[in-house]
Amino acid sequence: MNATYEAGSFDVIVIGAGHAGCEAALAAARMGCSTLLLTINLDAVAFMPCNPSVGGPAKGHVVREIDALGGEMGKNTDKTHIQMRMLNTGKGPAVHALRAQADKFAYQHQMKHTIEQTPNLILRQAMVEELIVNNGVCEGVITQTGARYSAKAVVLTTGTYLRGKIILGDLQYESGPNNMRPSIRLAYNLKELGFEMVRFKTGTPPRVHKSSVDFSKMEIQPGDDVPRAFSYETTEFIMDQLPCWLTYTNEETHRTINSNLHRAPMYSGIIEGTGPRYCPSIEDKVVRFSDKPRHQVFLEPEGRHTEEMYVQGMSTSLPEDVQLAMLRSMAGLENVKMMRPGYAIEYDAIVPTQLWPSLETKLVEGLFTAGQINGTSGYEEAAGQGLMAGINAARKVQGKPPVILGREQAYIGVLIDDLVTKGTNEPYRLLTSRAEYRLLLRHDNADLRLTDIGYEIGLISEERYRKFCRKRELIEKEKERVMNTRVRPDMPHVQEVLRAAGSPELTEVIDLAQLLRRPEITYQHIIQIVPAPEPVPEEVAEQVEIQIKYDGYIRKSLQQVERMKKMEERRIPDDIDYHQIAGMSKEAREKMSKIRPLNIGQASRISGVNPADISVLMVYLEQYNRVRTAE
Repeated sequence: MNATYEAGSFDVIVIGAGHAGCEAALAAARMGCSTLLLTINLDAVAFMPCNPSVGGPAKGHVVREIDALGGEMGKNTDKTHIQMRMLNTGKGPAVHALRAQADKFAYQHQMKHTIEQTPNLILRQAMVEELIVNNGVCEGVITQTGARYSAKAVVLTTGTYLRGKIILGDLQYESGPNNMRPSIRLAYNLKELGFEMVRFKTGTPPRVHKSSVDFSKMEIQPGDDVPRAFSYETTEFIMDQLPCWLTYTNEETHRTINSNLHRAPMYSGIIEGTGPRYCPSIEDKVVRFSDKPRHQVFLEPEGRHTEEMYVQGMSTSLPEDVQLAMLRSMAGLENVKMMRPGYAIEYDAIVPTQLWPSLETKLVEGLFTAGQINGTSGYEEAAGQGLMAGINAARKVQGKPPVILGREQAYIGVLIDDLVTKGTNEPYRLLTSRAEYRLLLRHDNADLRLTDIGYEIGLISEERYRKFCRKRELIEKEKERVMNTRVRPDMPHVQEVLRAAGSPELTEVIDLAQLLRRPEITYQHIIQIVPAPEPVPEEVAEQVEIQIKYDGYIRKSLQQVERMKKMEERRIPDDIDYHQIAGMSKEAREKMSKIRPLNIGQASRISGVNPADISVLMVYLEQYNRVRTAE
């Protein structure tokens, strides 16, 4: 390493400017901390090395939550997308999810510009090779050129760059995504500091030239023709959208893959890392689901000003010649020109049970980690963690307690709790099924859940908060009106509206809320029967309908939350020695000693800890507290 020189002092340093790093740096700077954002390559800020999309089931919920807390991903997507669709509209509101196709180049440039314009934030190109750690406290970083930056908190968001290795057929070489430089020395430095690391793998599909695709043989996938946005602040909507296209693999595609499995790095032993279960390579899909005659493949534009198209569903590390043969076996791609081959990338990640729920590491004080280094997959999961790590790094510098979101408050809370409590043995992907309170964590109510927190920590402006409070007041006012307005069978239009909606006619006096609970009746029907005194904004009407229609289910979920809260309130002292607790299983003692849960609720979610262990722990804590009180 070069001789070092003092290059500057900051409150917070963020290493890596991917989706986690951007959110972390923006949050810390906006909260008033002098912040330095270091990245290997300034041209790769907010880069999308894989799918050029944002959102989808659970992931779209996270983007809304990021926005409700004052983060940037939703705003940036709204400014730069080429298509937006609401998914799962045929199902209940808990699983409605917004998904956007991003213009990957516009997304990058817009995010970089936002960072460059943000007060308290400096963006700099540098390769960090070492963390400065003294007496178990992180005090800064040293770069490859010998620049030594000191800091009160450091956030590590290195993505898939740590000891990155690209694998394509028999070819393998050290690299970050898209042939960028990998981060080698920092990976070894983390091991030297005592962090337990794992090796994970992810992959990407080939890109093809648009003019070589025959779209007439494919199914068009247009965006929604109504205005959509992730951010609650967006007022200008992009309606000039580009379509995606759907085709399928077939017997010939599968035959090509099966006859070349001996050349697949996944099966020849070249790949060591564990890949993502919910985003498998096409060779893995064909082997695992051999009974399926075909798999969906989407062609997605990478942007408005490029001919490159992303072949979603064809992630692969097979040799280049096999990739071309696979592509040309599908309808519409018979004469396709491949612009870039797909590849697999292996990288180091830290075992996330080494983190507190604040995302600060247990081993080194003042060091936070976020994103794929924590074992997750996906831009949205990374951004959600980055936002929380940036918030908590800033709050540590300011001498304030960390912000920890509960599983009942946000999908971000579910994500972080899963990582730090259960760990992960494969790249973790957020799914709606992972959230036990998903009826409470809807796409539509992220602001009602989290804007108060965003405002309190200083990431939501006064003007935005005032508008939000007004919306909340209107919702309560209109709910009250709907619940207290009586409807008689002889009132004008009542029976007519019900008949048109295919709903039974009214035979007795009931309130509007009871009518609204009928499955076929919407808010639009009830205002035809008894109009509101003043026009009700659409977003208010949506909340009134959902909250009244699903009231019984929501109440049940809230009762579950209350039960769990009682367990979360039972704190576990820091100095508990689990090995001294007789009657607890050996596995539970080992797991709790390693994870050091903050409360009974978290302890109960550790894999390998059963209800009997929790009962023993609660009895032990009662005795422990009695002894402490007596002293």
